[in-house]
Amino acid sequence: MPDLLLELRSEEIPARMQRKAAGDLKKLVTDALVEAGLTYEGAREYWTPRRLTLDIRGLNARSADQREEIKGPSTKAPEQAVQGFLRKAGLSSVSDAQVVSDPKKGDFYVAVISRPGRAAEEIIAEVMPGIIRNFPWPRSMRWGSASMPKGASFGGVEGKGSESLRWVRPLQSIVCVFGPEHDETQVIPFEIDGLTAGNVTYGHRFHAPEAITVRRFDDYAASLEKAKVMLDAERRKDVILHDARDIAFANGLDLVEDEGLLEEVSGLVEWPHVLMGAFEEEYLEIPAEIIRLTIKTNQKCFVTRPQGAEEGLSNRFILVSSIEAKDGGKEIMHGNGKVVRARLSDAKHFWTRDQGDLPDLKDLQASADKFGLDLKKPLDQRMAKLDALNVTFHAKLGTQGERVARIRTLAAQLAPIVGADAALADRAAVLAKADLRTEAVGEFPELQGLMGRRYATLQGEDASVAAAIEDHYKPQGPSDRVPDDKVAITVALADKLDTLVGFWAIDEKPTGSKDPYALRRAVLGVVRMILERNVRLNLLPVMNAAMPGSGAAPTVSSMSGEPSEKAQALSDNSYINETFPVVDMSGDVAGDLLSFFHDRLKVYLRDQGARHDIIDAVLTPDADDLLMVARRAEALTAFVTSEEGLNLLAGTKRAVQLLAAEEKKGTVVADGVSEELLKLDAEKALWSAITAAATEAADAVGREDFRSAMEALSKLREPVDRFFEDVLVNDEDTAIRANRLALLKAVREATATVADFSKISG
Repeated sequence: MPDLLLELRSEEIPARMQRKAAGDLKKLVTDALVEAGLTYEGAREYWTPRRLTLDIRGLNARSADQREEIKGPSTKAPEQAVQGFLRKAGLSSVSDAQVVSDPKKGDFYVAVISRPGRAAEEIIAEVMPGIIRNFPWPRSMRWGSASMPKGASFGGVEGKGSESLRWVRPLQSIVCVFGPEHDETQVIPFEIDGLTAGNVTYGHRFHAPEAITVRRFDDYAASLEKAKVMLDAERRKDVILHDARDIAFANGLDLVEDEGLLEEVSGLVEWPHVLMGAFEEEYLEIPAEIIRLTIKTNQKCFVTRPQGAEEGLSNRFILVSSIEAKDGGKEIMHGNGKVVRARLSDAKHFWTRDQGDLPDLKDLQASADKFGLDLKKPLDQRMAKLDALNVTFHAKLGTQGERVARIRTLAAQLAPIVGADAALADRAAVLAKADLRTEAVGEFPELQGLMGRRYATLQGEDASVAAAIEDHYKPQGPSDRVPDDKVAITVALADKLDTLVGFWAIDEKPTGSKDPYALRRAVLGVVRMILERNVRLNLLPVMNAAMPGSGAAPTVSSMSGEPSEKAQALSDNSYINETFPVVDMSGDVAGDLLSFFHDRLKVYLRDQGARHDIIDAVLTPDADDLLMVARRAEALTAFVTSEEGLNLLAGTKRAVQLLAAEEKKGTVVADGVSEELLKLDAEKALWSAITAAATEAADAVGREDFRSAMEALSKLREPVDRFFEDVLVNDEDTAIRANRLALLKAVREATATVADFSKISG
């Protein structure tokens, strides 16, 4: 069966777009071919900085013949309906249709459409121009004459206007070759924007720029390899990684690996050549994170550290060139070293300035008083500056300073719940966003939090405060670590809950796949901190306290006493929360947000192995203690497969299901069980068992011993079975019937202290 080779060669494609673009090309082409009636055995995409390549194996030489029957109206239908059918079927006359008889519906028209198969070459030539013209680049441009309005001219060149091709970079050539594995292949010469597909490509733009004629993928890939183009991106990554490790090891160093940078660099070179550069050791005084980001961001280079070291860096870096220089890369290394040194000089300047005084301290006193800041300390100055500048957090949610005030008051409420030192939590909350005004974070936003921790340590802050400044952003995803320190947990919860409540209040919730403020990530972060750090937190009171308009928080200047007394004052509910700008508070915002928490909790628990029916059984709409929900689910999961668990399910399900059926019919159920109406021994025994089991289960739940609670309830199996054997629930006496249904209601209420067992399958 024939194979298809397609190459779209252009000027440099941005590295971040290459992998997706190659995948898009594969999907678009294969989908179009299949839709046109062709099948194939396999397809693989390739990409380099200058080309997207598609290798499709085992493609049909021809699409199959097709026969389609289109059912029409009755032969007695109005002329208008018949004409509509003919237009739909593409028939010129009713005589071209067949008449089919149906014993029930009578005679009706049927159009039989036969479509002969087409050659694959014809189909490929037909679909490819549209795919290329409408390719889904995130950003694309028209180039050269294509960028000029149609009819305009410059230098004798006439503009092509809006009908011309848009491509991420100028498209230079197209290869489209089709044919069997061993016989001669043929070019499919479709044309687009002045380019005609052929069988000619080009190698490395410096080492082998000559034309290369290709017939099929195997000789195409081999020819490119000889022409210094490594087609397989994964192979380029592997070569770069291993060569970088080797050259680092040879110099007594370890490579600091970076998967994201490796992916990007492999998309910058067609023929990777790994070299080592150096900078002066004096720059190692700069924090390693700044050095790494400076070199990575500006020069796309890897950093190294001494062999065996866990922290710190060396003054050597790894660069990847796309050229095999005649001088062994000396000039390339020298040039990269000059740029790196210049960038590190800037970074050192930022690092030094961030530790000095701001020039306008006299203008920051009001903000310093508001937050109890010490303007002798650099990080305090930056927090005062952040507030004084009225930097907007969100147009409807106020400034960063107002947000810090809200986080502060929430942290004061959360500190005793988490078990954190209230004064340290208050200090950490006040300084958490201060590094947003540092020059290092201004240059590298990725360092927010981390630089705050560095600067906090330099000015003598408590280790818990410094850790909280960095870790209050965590966890930032399902694989990110959760804070350990209780102060950090407190501020991280306050930060995320303020964000969530605020955006829910202004109705900026995630919709579908859109989540511009990363609110799903924030909810998952709260869920993970609560469950993985065993935080007993009732969310609803905290969310309601954080809601707009729930109160105004005092400033430190309005309070007297020691820091611990100020923190205690802030924890008083009457001070929650710093008022948001005016927002529409219609609807149950906290309840809706709690429901969103439930959705993320379900996903988290399912990922941990919990069954969906067990999660549903323990999760009630108003459950806001997520740790208890998780513990109930864990206990129930272990219990339901045991003998006691099977007894509990069997003993309660029948009772609950019968009661639900009667309630649905509107049957009267007594408000409570009347012992005087218990006539039979079986119903008396059941009532006695319910009373004992409910008391025992409630005591166990109070101790948070859910297994013991379920064991107590499982004792209802025998009395429930006997009840259904000996007692007719739907007695003719309405009072007795209502009382017996109340017994079943008591079973449901007793078991509901642990879970809704009607939702458990099996």
